[in-house]
Amino acid sequence: MGSVQPPAHQEVQEVEVAVVGCGPVGALTANLLGARGVTTLVVERSAAPHGQPRAFSCDDEALRIYQQAGLLDEVRDETIAPPLVEYVNRAGRVFARMKLSETDFGYGHAPLRFFDQPRLEHTLRAGLDRFPHVRLALGAELVGLTQDEDGVTVLLSDVATGRRRAVRARYVLGCDGARSATRAAVRIPLSGASYAEPWLAVSGDVPPDAVRVPDTRFVCDWRRPAFVSPGAAGSYRMEFMLRPGETEDEVRRPETVAALVSPYVDPDRFAVTRAVVYTFHHLVAQRWRAGRVFLLGDAAHQMPPFMGQGLCSGLRDAANLSWKLSLVLSGAAGPAVLDTYETERRPHTVEMARTSVRLGHVFLARNRIAAWMRDTALRAVQTVPRVRRFVERFEFKPVPAYRRGLMAGGRRDGVVGTMFPQPRVLVPGAPGGRLLDEALGDGFVVLGTAGVAGPHGARWQGPPVRFVAVHPAGTPLAGLPEKSGDCGYERIDVVDADGVLGGWLRRHGADLVVLRPDRFVFALVVAGGIERAGRDLSAALGAPPSFSGAAGGRAAA
Repeated sequence: MGSVQPPAHQEVQEVEVAVVGCGPVGALTANLLGARGVTTLVVERSAAPHGQPRAFSCDDEALRIYQQAGLLDEVRDETIAPPLVEYVNRAGRVFARMKLSETDFGYGHAPLRFFDQPRLEHTLRAGLDRFPHVRLALGAELVGLTQDEDGVTVLLSDVATGRRRAVRARYVLGCDGARSATRAAVRIPLSGASYAEPWLAVSGDVPPDAVRVPDTRFVCDWRRPAFVSPGAAGSYRMEFMLRPGETEDEVRRPETVAALVSPYVDPDRFAVTRAVVYTFHHLVAQRWRAGRVFLLGDAAHQMPPFMGQGLCSGLRDAANLSWKLSLVLSGAAGPAVLDTYETERRPHTVEMARTSVRLGHVFLARNRIAAWMRDTALRAVQTVPRVRRFVERFEFKPVPAYRRGLMAGGRRDGVVGTMFPQPRVLVPGAPGGRLLDEALGDGFVVLGTAGVAGPHGARWQGPPVRFVAVHPAGTPLAGLPEKSGDCGYERIDVVDADGVLGGWLRRHGADLVVLRPDRFVFALVVAGGIERAGRDLSAALGAPPSFSGAAGGRAAA
């Protein structure tokens, strides 16, 4: 792409952030920015919704991010949570099982949910209507990009008419997928591997009494590995590896598709909505940032599908970068904060991709002897209770944690740098309780046991925060204030209904914990250490001491 030359005599639109691509990652990113008051333009090449059920699964971390965007109920209502995932051999014998209904990582949601991508995209795009400062431009594609010290000028072309216009943005986020035009514009190469084995992905709708296999399964048949599962809204998803010599045209024939799906659904009552052949990749962009341009999702990284973490990783990118951009744009943080995006996200993404590759090696044994050895070994090791729990409870999934980045000390230390749990809490004025994040709001938080948690306005030497006082289970709500404030710092009181918060603080020897807007732990604090924690947070943000913007959003937390 060449340099941008704005059309003569045309006014240049100005926004704070331009998001290129309105798939799930781009749409979620725009919702998160919109919720923080950031003026945003979303650019999408397609004039109509994609309508293809490509991505299929999300996890508890992803649901927590949808929750932060204010779209939890809408997204969750259109998903299903599978109770278990089975690994079966060619004969259908189970040799490994993940009991998802018994697994709880503590983040407030089921560890795995299946969704219908067209419905999800509709929900995310509808969410943008909440924000008058967010605009969606359909049928427009990025054709040029030039940046300087103050911002980025992007040249957009109307796909239907070819008419061009320029937009000036403080930052540009490339959420435009594996063939990212944004990545090409800033000339960032990919590195990694593409896998030669092609797969047929089949999606369709089926009535419940036409389903022959009602559970989620990895069919580890050395002759033709497959994945099959019921999906959301009466759908069913199946993926089959092609055998040597098979062609795309051959496997996509209706009679071939019918034969492949027959063991799992009644083919006569299965309405195919998508049947495509694809290969998967393990690729990572060499850099995720070029000046004021950032890459997110598939534009930055692509991974094998065996952990179902491709889209989830993109959503984590959005959750990590959006609040930092908001801080920088409002003056509540210095531009160096944005360097922590790739510092934090790249190692976790690489680890998740490697785990997916290792899981694929288990799944993809391609000869009879290797498959027999795998089945025998996995059945044997699972006679050890701790190993069986490791498999059944999905404990091989990398934990949400950052090695280095925006945290006290700059690197992970115990639970500093990890995601904080999200139990249900009781709150005055909210009968029945709510998930913790709903009480925390969207900014920085200092949380601790009642009597220790502030507001401590005179002693907190940091950016604006919300103080959260945790009361033990059984504390009457009637005696707690709904809200209180001191020296401009807000305090809320919650009851620790299940003892999770108090137990977490005791287990880690802390009186207080400082949480980032994305609910990762910034610091642990013991009584008397709150002044230092505030100074550490101010230093990490790199903002001038006199700033008045809120830490984590455009309005006070």
